[in-house]
Amino acid sequence: MALPQQQLTLDEYLAWENDQPEKNEYYRGEVFAMVGARRAHGRVVSNLNRRLSEQLDGTPCQVFAESMKLQVADDAIFYPDLMVTCDKADLATEMIFRAPKLVIEVLSPSTQAYDRGLKFAVYRRLPSLQEYLLVDPDARRVEGFRRNDQDQWVLYDMS
Repeated sequence: MALPQQQLTLDEYLAWENDQPEKNEYYRGEVFAMVGARRAHGRVVSNLNRRLSEQLDGTPCQVFAESMKLQVADDAIFYPDLMVTCDKADLATEMIFRAPKLVIEVLSPSTQAYDRGLKFAVYRRLPSLQEYLLVDPDARRVEGFRRNDQDQWVLYDMS
């Protein structure tokens, strides 16, 4: 099925998206097709998922990868590469997460401006979010943004 051309409500998007073979993100009524990932992207996501899962073993938190929807308010649904949540409602959901503590995006040349710009601006609206990581497999660089006690986002270059 082709991408819808008209503006969709969140409920219309969810009904449509659940029938699609490919993932599509939603922002303010518009639908954006997600591009296929390269091998390096998949390896980084897989390795991070494994390491985070090991670190979270025995805690009330869990890591979720790529195919899980993250809703921000009533106007955005994204598919982060990885997210960690400790929220009881998130840990009980089958489809839509709303309260991650950590979101990780693995950058690609075609999406890095989107991940650094609009996506990060929208993610910052999540009261639960404490950290946002951008992993650049090509540059072998990690940038971490952490929310401080003054509710400001501070950059930590982890290269």
